[in-house]
Parts: sequence; structure tokens; C-alpha cells
Amino acid sequence: MTTTTQQRTPASPVTTGDFDRWATDSAGPVALHLKQRLVAVESVDAEPCVIYPPTYADIGYNVDTLADGTRVALVDSVGSQANRLEPTFIAVGTTRDKWLVPQLDIVLHTEPCGECDNCKKFGEKKKRKADEECLSPHKEKRSILELAHRIADAVVQSSPTLLPIVSKAFQKLRQTGDAGPLCAIAPTSLVFGVWDSRGGTGEKRPRLVRSLVRAWDVDTLHAAAQFNSVWKGLDEEQQEALKKEAKAKKTKLSEKGLADAPAIFRNTKLPQYGRDGTPNPDARVLGGVLVRGRIEREVTVNLVALRGIRGSDDKESVHIRKYLLGLSLIAATADIDLFLREGCHLRYTGEDQWHAIQRRGNPLQIDLGSDAARAVVRQFASDAAAHFRPQWPETVDHAFSLDEAKKLLTKSTEEEIPGEG
Repeated sequence: MTTTTQQRTPASPVTTGDFDRWATDSAGPVALHLKQRLVAVESVDAEPCVIYPPTYADIGYNVDTLADGTRVALVDSVGSQANRLEPTFIAVGTTRDKWLVPQLDIVLHTEPCGECDNCKKFGEKKKRKADEECLSPHKEKRSILELAHRIADAVVQSSPTLLPIVSKAFQKLRQTGDAGPLCAIAPTSLVFGVWDSRGGTGEKRPRLVRSLVRAWDVDTLHAAAQFNSVWKGLDEEQQEALKKEAKAKKTKLSEKGLADAPAIFRNTKLPQYGRDGTPNPDARVLGGVLVRGRIEREVTVNLVALRGIRGSDDKESVHIRKYLLGLSLIAATADIDLFLREGCHLRYTGEDQWHAIQRRGNPLQIDLGSDAARAVVRQFASDAAAHFRPQWPETVDHAFSLDEAKKLLTKSTEEEIPGEG
């Protein structure tokens, strides 16, 4: 009896020449694709595990049933993954020449330190003076790399010193197709997609990097809890007095922690019981999903969309595409933390499977996951960023204006279409 061992095709190493071609050659690959296997930190690879996906209003977990009966759960959405990836570009404790992207912050408000001589001198009685004269004020700020809607976020629209620069960049992109000004302010907004729904242009750009996590072959579990209060320890007179007061105040004793409270059903529009009197499982408190199959993370870098981005001329278009590809590869190859939420702490297992997807023919397995490949990616991105550093804004902090935020409430906003990713 003869046995054969299937040989895995070795992944092709990548070079900066490959990156140049991917960014500029319309006959090159149409996409790069990564598939990663994940497991819960509590489980051994082959064991079923329980994880907690995100919940959504009225539906609970986003679980779909396929034609063959397989149930698939969304573990982390495209938008959520983008918001986890973008902060990897925040440069802490490094100088400007080491940054890959501009570091811009929105100062939400400033508070006096309460410790310096001036704060002690003026104190609470002259708080306004203390606010103005504090020697070491604390600035509560957010990086634009942490904003859910990136450079089109509402706080940017409410920042008087930053908004004119952003608006001008969006107008340029809308009117001429030149992505250069936006690339010099907020290049990650082009990497992860942006929509100027609150601005005047309505300009919308697709994601270059798209990532999501799914779990296969799942069953939904339910939870129940019982809160035991001091109610049984109160005498009859105390109980009656509390019942009367709760009725007068139109509130429930259990909501205030003064009566026992079972937790069986979640807050939903669905009926709690069926016609036969049994609990409706769709209304029950959720207790995670049991995963018998695989948990997979997939990342796609859209090279067709990348090569569609233009600058003021052909030469500038090449600079922009190489820069955005470098940033896309940094994001796509990042080993982000997979503590997605309470009860959903995952880890990587097995080898990353990277492929260059050709317009026709079989995908080509490539090495983008090794330390050597990531070093090449990092250097490529850094070299590409050098062209844009002189164009980055000099002002790093931009103040949020409450008055501008109030004006924003009167503006019309385009509605996102659910499911567009």
C-alpha cells in the first residue's frame, strides 16, 4: 500500500517591485486576500467553544441560516474591524519623521489641572480664571484615527480650524478627482473608506481594506439570572409602604434594586411567550453562541479601487497609489488584538493564507505574513510617506466648537444604506 503526502505550494516572497506593480499596473492582480483561522483563548483548536458576538436591536445576534442548514454568525463587522485597524497608525512617542500618516487631534474640552500654583491661587471661587490661567491644563482629545466616520466625522465638522482644510480637500476630490489634498490630511480615510455625508460634497469613497470575522456552524445559547434583593428581609409594613410609593412614582421596585428580579427576557418588541405559554427563545436573554465549526477572519485589499484613485497628474497619481497601498498593507498585515468584547477573546492559530487574486486564473499564494515580508511592507510605506510629509498640516490640535456642533444639528444628512459595508 502506497501513501502520498500532499505538498503545500510554498508562498512566493514579495518585493517592492511587486508593490509598485500592484499599485500601478492595470493588468496586475485585482485584489489581495487573507484568510486567518481564529480560536477562543479558552479552547484547544479542535474543540467547540462559546463566544459572544455583537448584539443588534430587535434581532440579537446576527445569525444567518444557509440553504443546507448551516448557521453562520457575524462576529465582527466590516465597520468594527476598520475602527480596530485604523488606530494602529497612531504614533505615540515618535517624531514627525517617523510618522506614516498625519497625527491630528480634536480637543473636545480643556480642564485645569487643579495642582499648579495658579489653580490653587484662584480655586473654585474663581474657576473661570483658574481655567484660563492653569499652567498645565488637561486636554481631553481624540485622534482623527479614532473617529468612527474618520475625517467626515461630526466632530471634524464642528472644528473651525480643521473643517475648512477638510472641506477644500473634499471639494477638490469631488470636482476634479484629485485625491492629493485629502491624502495629505487624512490618508487612512481613503484606506478605510469615507463619506462626506455631513459636508457639502456628499463625496463617497470605497474601502481599500475590508475585513470581517465570521463563525460557522453555530447554535445560539441563552442565559438567565436571578437578582435577590433584601425584599424578603423587610417586614410586611415596610413592603406595603414601598409598594405604595412605587405605584405613586410609577416605577418598579425591581428596577431600583428593592425587589427580586429574574432576568430571562431581553428588552425587545418580540413577545415573551408563545401561544402555548412556553418562553419565546427569540426573546430570551442571549448567552453566546456555541461554535462547532471554524472562526475565520478575512481581509481583502481592493487593488482595482486603489488604481482608480487619481492625483493632479500621472506622476502624482503614482505617488498617491503607492502611499495608499503601503498603508493598506500595513493595516492588512497588522496583528491586531482580538479581544473583541466581553466573552469574545480570540487568538490566531495556524498560518496566514495570503493570495494575490488574478483577473483570470488561479490565485497565487504569496508571503505577506512573515516578519521579513512585514519589514519590506513597512519600509515601502515609509518611503512612500516621504513624498507627503512636507504637505502634512503643521497644526496638530484643533478645538471642538459646541456652537458649530449646534449648527450641525440643523443640516441635512444623507442616510447610510444598511448592508453596504
